[in-house]
Amino acid sequence: MEKFRRRLILSAALIVLIISFGTAGYMSIERWSFLDSIYMTIITITTVGFKEIHDLSFSGKLFTIILIIGGVGTVLYALGTGAKLVLEGELQEIFGRKRLEKKLKELKDHYIICGHGRMGKIIARELKHENLNFVVIEKNPDTLRETEDVLFLEGDAAKDETLKKVGIEKAKCLISVLPTDAENLFVVLSARGLNPNLLIVARAGEEGSEKKLLRAGADRVVSPYHIGGLRMAHTVLKPAVVDFIEFATKSGNIDLQLEEITIQEDSKLAGLTLDECGIGRELGVIIVAIKQLNGEMKFNPTFRSAITAGDTLIAVGETSKLKILEDMAMGKK
Repeated sequence: MEKFRRRLILSAALIVLIISFGTAGYMSIERWSFLDSIYMTIITITTVGFKEIHDLSFSGKLFTIILIIGGVGTVLYALGTGAKLVLEGELQEIFGRKRLEKKLKELKDHYIICGHGRMGKIIARELKHENLNFVVIEKNPDTLRETEDVLFLEGDAAKDETLKKVGIEKAKCLISVLPTDAENLFVVLSARGLNPNLLIVARAGEEGSEKKLLRAGADRVVSPYHIGGLRMAHTVLKPAVVDFIEFATKSGNIDLQLEEITIQEDSKLAGLTLDECGIGRELGVIIVAIKQLNGEMKFNPTFRSAITAGDTLIAVGETSKLKILEDMAMGKK
């Protein structure tokens, strides 16, 4: 944007300068009026081929030659600059940047993904599948060129000004999956300082990095290598369990899903037991666990287990049935 502005100002300044120079020259040499002088200057530098307004003196002819040499070159430069801006899409890029800035300002309660590598692309795909608002920060322009229908900002996520551009103060969650632990650590420190209430999830690669990221302000730290190793071991040792988890957590699966559903204050389910709710009997949904407000997790709850406002139900069932349960938990039914 700044480069475009400088080139545009330079072109305009040169044109104004050459017109002023020609007008002043004709007024001084030929003693013409201002209107005649500026008219002669413009038809000369634009090479339209009109006849001179008045006969030129010897000095006037020499001045006209100098004006043609300098003026035509200036006009060609200005026209070339304008054509280059249009042909190379610079104007389109500028207006696109304006639209991006407008969209970023409108974001609220959104998710921020720092890094658009292999993990970042998967995260973006899942958030998009859930129709959640999110923005991606990536400093590698080659990676961003492959992005379609994703709101992104090219920049360094470790810098405060970059995080502010994507509305870190209004964001709901930040996910940092940059290539190195040091970069993720800087992002966590910056994000926590800018938004103390932000949910931060960070990627850890090396052993020992998890504790550092947690101390820096991350709420959750995920180690892909550790999880991948366990997954491969369980695939060998417990293949049926792994198959079930993959089936229940697969994106877009309409047969079975594993979801978490939070009970709201105005929900009719609050204060009832699992048996009184009829979740399993009427919906065919299995409650695997109940996470209470104090963080305690009750696994395999019985039919006498009570549900209170603020509890999070870990449920397994068909997508349509889980949607009904979610509506009930929000007080819609």
